[in-house]
Amino acid sequence: MQPLRIHWCSPLDSGQQKASEKYDTGSLNFGGIVDFAQEADELGMDSLLMGISYHMPDPFPMIGALACATQRVKFILAYRPGLVPPTLFTQIVNTISWMSDKRIALNIVAGISPDEQAFYGDFLGHDDRYRRTSEFLEIMHRFWRGETPLTYKSDLYHIEKAQLGLPYKDHERPRIYLAGASPIAQQTAIDHGDCWLRYGDTPEGIAVASKPVLDAGCDVGIRMHVLARETREEALADVEAMMENPDEKHRDWVRDFVARCDSEAVKTSFRLADKAPKDWLSPMLWSGAVAYRGGPALCVVGNYREVAEYLVAYKESGVSEFIFSGWPTRDEMRRFCKHVLPIIRELEAAQEVRAIA
Repeated sequence: MQPLRIHWCSPLDSGQQKASEKYDTGSLNFGGIVDFAQEADELGMDSLLMGISYHMPDPFPMIGALACATQRVKFILAYRPGLVPPTLFTQIVNTISWMSDKRIALNIVAGISPDEQAFYGDFLGHDDRYRRTSEFLEIMHRFWRGETPLTYKSDLYHIEKAQLGLPYKDHERPRIYLAGASPIAQQTAIDHGDCWLRYGDTPEGIAVASKPVLDAGCDVGIRMHVLARETREEALADVEAMMENPDEKHRDWVRDFVARCDSEAVKTSFRLADKAPKDWLSPMLWSGAVAYRGGPALCVVGNYREVAEYLVAYKESGVSEFIFSGWPTRDEMRRFCKHVLPIIRELEAAQEVRAIA
């Protein structure tokens, strides 16, 4: 059994401080982002997720620069089909594979908000966006298999005798993550991806939702938050402190955004949060920040061993990797790597011994 892959979400700057505040946008602290990536590199983090949204800097040039400032950490590029044609997108990814020594993976996102898609001139509905994602990935896979010249024609894409002079380094391809909770999202992950990526739920809920994907041989990953402290009492106190003086205008904005959203993943995460008694979906899973931060904010909370054991319970439900964030995210990454990850590896080693016995 492979060890859990642990990734972290790169912040917009050096790291958000509270769960109940909106992001500080309108400027780019690139030095802070470089410093964060270099520390993640030193800590042994597997990858950093580079997100995409209208309020964020574009991740493509960021990854190119960060690859030159780091040695080992990989970068998961979140991007949406429809923004860049598949030939050009493949060309850019191939270029980064040489710049970074293959330290790039892809998180292909069909899109969660018709409003935001319209910002970029994209007016396709939910299922058609996934159909486009499927075609987008089919074309890319054909490039990576060495099919050239490549011709493809549909009502979405028309490419004639396309050629790319620079392949992905060593004629390989990046690891591909597909996000979404709808049946069409799962099928797209099965058909074209390596890992189905979704927002959190309890280990039992994840096991049920993931069964079709796991049965098809696709990996499962979770995007969520973590808050681990030396004692459970300290962890709960920090949760309470984070929710002091919340930005209620931002909460209202998030509520309105979700009401217009057509993503099943987003709606599922809010339904889970709404039904959680006193903001706890389980004794370990806190949902109180979802109203302010969205689906990724479902948070595992506890002392170091409790958090480690709960994450290993997800592994027993079929999860093979996590993309975490925290508050403050940089402090949480340090704490996680120093105190939680060693316990996870200890528990995994014990699992291996039991399996052999």
